Amino acid sequence: MKTIFLIGYMGSGKTTLGTVLSEELNCRFIDLDDFIEAKHNSTIRNLFERFGEERFRQMEHDALLEVAHMPSVVVACGGGTPCYHNNMSTMNDLGITVFLTTSEECLLARLTLPEAKAKRPLIANKTTQEVRQYIHQALTARLPFYSQAAITFDSTDIETAETNAATAKVLAQLLRSRFGD
Repeated sequence: MKTIFLIGYMGSGKTTLGTVLSEELNCRFIDLDDFIEAKHNSTIRNLFERFGEERFRQMEHDALLEVAHMPSVVVACGGGTPCYHNNMSTMNDLGITVFLTTSEECLLARLTLPEAKAKRPLIANKTTQEVRQYIHQALTARLPFYSQAAITFDSTDIETAETNAATAKVLAQLLRSRFGD
């Protein structure tokens, strides 16, 4: 199967679902942020602070090109990945894009958990109300990119290991039926 790129807003479940989906599809899982951190021996937060968003997005693009050419992988992309450097076209050309959707309220609940908030530099210092506004504005701005995905898939029900596994099975079946093994 082609490389599978999971896209969507932060907190939509790209890593959570992607880990289990890769097992279902017998593929390697790569979280693009983790890949970038390992490559640059630094956290995403530190890269943002040290180089700024523009330079970080170039690093992200370079890493995306690298993983896009790896065989049999499921890639969890950063929430902004599709919106920069023509990445959406690149992902659609080189693999299968899956836009994971969930409600803004679900995103807010997931993103305001202390461990989730701490590792996301764009919201780390925002209040809950500011995060709510940020989600709405950013999601609205990113939707034109996300909507270019080959598949749109609801990732709301991944709150437990059991529901995550069941959701991954459904997505794996959908991918196999539409794109083969």
